Formats: sequence, structure tokens, C-alpha cells
Amino acid sequence: MTAAMNAQALDEQHYGAVDVVLLCIEDARRRAERAAAELQGGGADDFLVEALAQAQEDLSAAAKKLTQGTFFAVPSAQLTL
Repeated sequence: MTAAMNAQALDEQHYGAVDVVLLCIEDARRRAERAAAELQGGGADDFLVEALAQAQEDLSAAAKKLTQGTFFAVPSAQLTL
């Protein structure tokens, strides 16, 4: 295996780890969304529904930030001339 192939395999492994985290965040976001809907339909206190809705929004923002900071980031080595 050449050094370039080894570096590519390692890079893929690193991005795979990011993918796993994104999947966990999305799963948590869906759970928060579902729980908010269930609680709202079940007559729960508004503050509980609002907290879950806020958690869903925060998780969406976290996923977006992680995606932008990894898949769409420019490595610092490419920023120098």
C-alpha cells in the first residue's frame, strides 16, 4: 500500500467518524421532534414541549455547524501560499 493510499484510507476513516456523530445527532433530533409532538398531543405543560422544540433546533444547528466545519472546511495548509 502506498503512502497516498494509506493517507486516503485514514482520511476516509476520519470522515467516517464524523458521519457517525452526524447520524447520532440526527437520531437525537428526530427523537426530540417526536417527543415534542407526543407531549403536545398529550396535553403536557408548554415548557416541556418548548424545551424539546428548542433541543431539536439546537441539534439541527449543531449538525449544520459540524458539517460546515468538516466537509466544507478548507484545511489550513491550503490557505498558505
